[in-house]
Amino acid sequence: MLKPKARWKIKEQHSDQIDELVEQLHISPLVATLLVHRGLETVDTAKRFLFKEEMSYHDPFLLDGMEQAVTRIKAAIADKEKILIFGDYDADGVSSTALMYNALVSLSAKVDYYIPNRFTEGYGPNEPAIRRAKEDGYGLIVTVDTGIAAVQVAEVAKEIGLDFIITDHHEAPPVLPDAYAIVNPKKPGCLYPFKGLAGVGVAFKVAHALLGRLPAEWLDIAVIGTIADLVPLVDENRLLVMEGLHALQATDKPGLVALKKKCSIQDQVQADHVGFGIGPRINAAGRLDSADPAVELLLTASEEEAELLATEIDGLNRERQTVVASITEEAIAVVERQFPPEDNDVLIIAGEGWNAGVIGIVASRLVERFYRPTIVLSLDSEKGLAKGSARSIVGFDMFKELSKSRDILPHFGGHPMAAGLTMKIEDVDTLRTRLCAQAKEVLSPDDFKPLTTIDIVAAIEDISVPVIQQLEKLAPFGVANPKPKVLLEDVHIQEMRRIGAEANHLKISFAQRGAQLEAIGFQCGYLHDEMTNQAKVSAVGTLSVNEWNGHVKPQLVLEDIAIKDWQLFDWRSVQKERLADKLKTLPADRRILAAFKRDTPSKLRLIGEDVYDALDGSLPACGERFLVLLDVPQTREQLRQLLIQHGKPSRIYTVFFQDSDSFFTTQPNREQFKWYYAFLAKRKTFDVTKHSQELAGYKGWSKNTIDFMTKVFTELGFVTVTDGIVSVAANPEKKSLEASETFRQKQEEAEIENELVYSSYEELRQWFSEALAQVKEESVVL
Repeated sequence: MLKPKARWKIKEQHSDQIDELVEQLHISPLVATLLVHRGLETVDTAKRFLFKEEMSYHDPFLLDGMEQAVTRIKAAIADKEKILIFGDYDADGVSSTALMYNALVSLSAKVDYYIPNRFTEGYGPNEPAIRRAKEDGYGLIVTVDTGIAAVQVAEVAKEIGLDFIITDHHEAPPVLPDAYAIVNPKKPGCLYPFKGLAGVGVAFKVAHALLGRLPAEWLDIAVIGTIADLVPLVDENRLLVMEGLHALQATDKPGLVALKKKCSIQDQVQADHVGFGIGPRINAAGRLDSADPAVELLLTASEEEAELLATEIDGLNRERQTVVASITEEAIAVVERQFPPEDNDVLIIAGEGWNAGVIGIVASRLVERFYRPTIVLSLDSEKGLAKGSARSIVGFDMFKELSKSRDILPHFGGHPMAAGLTMKIEDVDTLRTRLCAQAKEVLSPDDFKPLTTIDIVAAIEDISVPVIQQLEKLAPFGVANPKPKVLLEDVHIQEMRRIGAEANHLKISFAQRGAQLEAIGFQCGYLHDEMTNQAKVSAVGTLSVNEWNGHVKPQLVLEDIAIKDWQLFDWRSVQKERLADKLKTLPADRRILAAFKRDTPSKLRLIGEDVYDALDGSLPACGERFLVLLDVPQTREQLRQLLIQHGKPSRIYTVFFQDSDSFFTTQPNREQFKWYYAFLAKRKTFDVTKHSQELAGYKGWSKNTIDFMTKVFTELGFVTVTDGIVSVAANPEKKSLEASETFRQKQEEAEIENELVYSSYEELRQWFSEALAQVKEESVVL
């Protein structure tokens, strides 16, 4: 048995709808199944999703507030009024700022941009900044990717005669700012048909409205914030990203060309290139210092300046990685020492002076490790403030739950899965208490195990390169359109081995009904010792095409694996000197060491190990634990009773150590018994104490063999033994050797030794399979 890392939720099949899509769109059943599971159940909706020519952008003026915003911005341009773009310091905010700046410059506006410093000003518009803007002669501020919660700042702007237009995409608070205009698809009452735009998506729509045409020349910028901000890649975002990736591939903007070079992007640009390469580097500037270099990189027309800025940002990203690793290590230690997950349904971890720019990443790392809603706070004792980032799990709406504590959260905002906040240090414990109590109301114990949603249950024979190429038509993948998860059920392991310089990856070949599929499990090398080649496994992963050395083959990128039935691990060849080290590879809380002989632990040098006596009933219930059988029982019934009384284990490890081999020693055949009895009958008496060693040497036997046959004859009444003198009985009753308890016991020892110690793996597994089947039946009776 092998438990998966996550809960597997398999989507229901809808055969009628699947059949229609297969017939009408000429796609494979696997692709049709996936489309139905993504809510694309009709031919028309599936076509609009699959084929770019079927997609279109929505009218930007459907966004509530767009008419007022565009009218005011155009008036400012006409009057040569100074406009200030107020952005945010993350990748979405940076790309939003650059896109809006380009759009206004193209319209000959007098425009500048301003992004607050994360460390000295914090998130969002602030009063000192807008008062300076007024003093510097700006008549209009346009926010991008921020501002929806800036109620107090909007009041100040109105008071000082500064028009304030908000373009944002974050969740709207109960009270909206009294701004000149608010453009946000999530604003209450806004009828815009798609609510999932990123901040840069909203800026893109404003640019569209201002220019009166689609601003395709900035799609290469718009795609960065859209992917980096993890918004749903469906509807309008899907089209924007599809076209944006193509634009980024062909871009001639010096900053993007230099940044792609730093990310080693040479082939076709994929969503992952942005998500894991470009986005983090742009984010790094605002996380560690000012975001201005990132904006300048996107705006520069100079190749020389672009190279310098890209190098600077790349260096900041490496520094960011080091800082994240350090804080994560500290945060994990705090969790394990002060707030163990088993006692805390929500983790709130704080550290003095932790870099506020990276604590969101640290929160994500803690969620990955402990799978709890998590808030990581950077404490500033001088100001008495805690600035934090929150990350959540499925089932716990972080924005909604934090909203219940607005009385101690003067500044916060975000989404169901992520949020940012600033609060007084003195209120941190109160927030922890509240959120833990709220989590108990909305989360069940199962919710604290990661959830994997499986899109497709596939047979290996259904997976091919053409099918995977069809699946790729559903790309770009991301939030709300994740890369499809495929489940292979009850497949055989044909071959597996560790690979990589540190042997930390797993290469495995699956087989099912004559078909084969190779799989690669990155960082899954540890699974090699968790599975046997004979096990039937269920595997979850994503499909890809593996091209190597001229060969093109389908491949599963392994993410999780499970084995439903018990497993047998054959450790009979492990030398006793190495056994203690091998046992350390098994979790101490799951292994049960059992011995049938009292001296076995000392002979195996298992000093300090808890070894249970297999015969005295002290063995704990096996359940889902690992049973390690250190030595061989004397009878089959001993082992059978052990299994009956203590249950079916998840795994059985067979060591079966013994000092001597009953099968090859002290087991005379019937001809030897016949000769020895004739010898005794001829001699009438025999001093076994004095002469057994001499007789054994003469016959090439062991002394134990002589003693054994003597005991058997005594039990059968053929001889008597007095003070070491063997005397033959007169006219003994005829009996078979099997009438002797000693003979039967030795015979069974030899047989069970042959079955357990010298059998092949398959024979041994068959022996346990039959024994466990009996255990199950007898357990029911008991």
